[in-house]
Amino acid sequence: MPESFVTIDPAATMPPFEQIRAQLRQAIRAGRMTPGARLPTVRALATNLGVATNTVARAYRELERDDLIETRGRMGSFVAANGDAAHRHAQEAAAAYAARVDNLGIAPDEALILVTRSLESLTRERS
Repeated sequence: MPESFVTIDPAATMPPFEQIRAQLRQAIRAGRMTPGARLPTVRALATNLGVATNTVARAYRELERDDLIETRGRMGSFVAANGDAAHRHAQEAAAAYAARVDNLGIAPDEALILVTRSLESLTRERS
């Protein structure tokens, strides 16, 4: 059950919804939550973690947007059958980025430096 490995660190700079999203994403990618596994209801997880229901709802919406989970109305939320569409989306974004920088005439080495700096910046912001 996800509640056993989802925790909120109140001292973290990362917002609670992002902590939930990141931990569930990691659990799905690591196989600790298999495709078709049912997630706790928004209310149940919020109560368990001591956060507002909107906090969990936002995490679930973002996971659904990333195709990691799917919501089936009153039946609840489940790990998506494809399990990790995030990699597919990342590959599509990488291909679009490569095409764009090529059109701009930016050399591949410079494009890699730009994207690496951007990713490092995101990592620093989340720390």
